[in-house]
Amino acid sequence: MAAALSTVGVWTFHFLITRGVKNAAVINRIVTIAKIVPILVFLVILVFAFDASVFSNNFWGGEAATIGSIFNQVKATMIITVFVFLGIEGASVYSRYAKRREDVGRATVLGFLGVLSLFAMVTLLLYAVLPRDEIAGLRQPSMASVLESVVGHWGAIFISVGVVVSVLGAYLAWTLMAAEVLYIPATYDDMPRFLKRENKAQAPIMALILSSSFVQLMIVVVLFAEDALNFMLDLCTSLALIPYLLSAAYAFKLAVTKETYENDSSRTRELIVGVAAVVYTLFLVFAAGPKFLLVSCIVYAPGTVLYVIARRENALRVFRPWELALCGVIVAGAIIGVIALATGAITI
Repeated sequence: MAAALSTVGVWTFHFLITRGVKNAAVINRIVTIAKIVPILVFLVILVFAFDASVFSNNFWGGEAATIGSIFNQVKATMIITVFVFLGIEGASVYSRYAKRREDVGRATVLGFLGVLSLFAMVTLLLYAVLPRDEIAGLRQPSMASVLESVVGHWGAIFISVGVVVSVLGAYLAWTLMAAEVLYIPATYDDMPRFLKRENKAQAPIMALILSSSFVQLMIVVVLFAEDALNFMLDLCTSLALIPYLLSAAYAFKLAVTKETYENDSSRTRELIVGVAAVVYTLFLVFAAGPKFLLVSCIVYAPGTVLYVIARRENALRVFRPWELALCGVIVAGAIIGVIALATGAITI
C-alpha cells in the first residue's frame, strides 16, 4: 500500500512540475510556511513545559563522559546530521532564477542558520520533557509522541499532519532539484543532450522523466529493505558524501592555484576553509563506514554511462588517466557491493 501511494505521489508531482517550474515553486513556498507552523507551535509549548530536573538528568545521566564515548556518540550521529542538512545547496542549484547573484549566498546562509536553529531547539527541548529511555522507545515521528505527552492526543494528530505536509513539500522541492541537477550539466555538455530538452512550459521534461523513473525504481528496491526509512536515510547521505568531499577538495585546489580569482592577493581564509571542509568531509566518509559507500558505488557506476555518452556526443576525450583510475575504483566498489549483497556479507 505504501509503495502504491508513493508511486501515485511521485507521478502526481511529476506532472505538476511539467506545468512549469515557477508554478511548482510557488506551491513549495506555501507548503514551507505550512510545515514550519507545527514546529514553531511544538517549540513554544515545550518551552513552557520545560522541566529543569528532567533536562539535568538527561544531560548528566548515562555512561561516563569519556573522550572515547563522546567520539563514538558524535560518529554515530554524523550521518543523521548530514541528512538533516541535505538540500542546503538548493539555492545554488536554482541560482539561474535569482534576480541578483548575491541573493544566492544570502539564501544559503539564512537557510542553513534557520535549519540549524530549528534542529538544535527541537533536539534539546525533547530532553526537558521526557527521560532519555522513554524518548528512545517512541515511535516515529517522535515529536508527535512528545507533544502528546504534554497536551494530549490532539498534539500527536497536529504533528502527524505537519509531518505529512512536510514530506509532501520536501518531495516537491527535491523533485525540482533532481531534475535541475541533470538539466544544468546537460546545458554545459557534461550530460547527454536529450536531458536539456524543455517542454512548452519551459520545464526540463527529459531530466524530470529520468529522475522520476529512478525514484520509482527506488520505491521498488525499498520493498526488500529490512528498515526502509533508515536504509534510505543512510543511502542518501552516503551518496552525498563523495560529491561533498570532491567539492571541498576542489575548493581547496582553487585556493592553492588561485584559479577563478580576480587578483593574486592572499587566499588564507579560502585555504583554511578548504582544509577544514576536506577534513570534515573525510571524517563523514569515515563515520559512514564501508557498507553504504559500497552500495553508493552500485548507484554511481551505472551513472557514469551518462557522462560517457555526453563526451562522445561532443567528440571529446572520455577520461584522463586519473579520471579513468577513479572510475575503475567506483566500478570495483560496485562489483564488490553487488557480491557482498548477493552473499549476505552486507544487508539493506
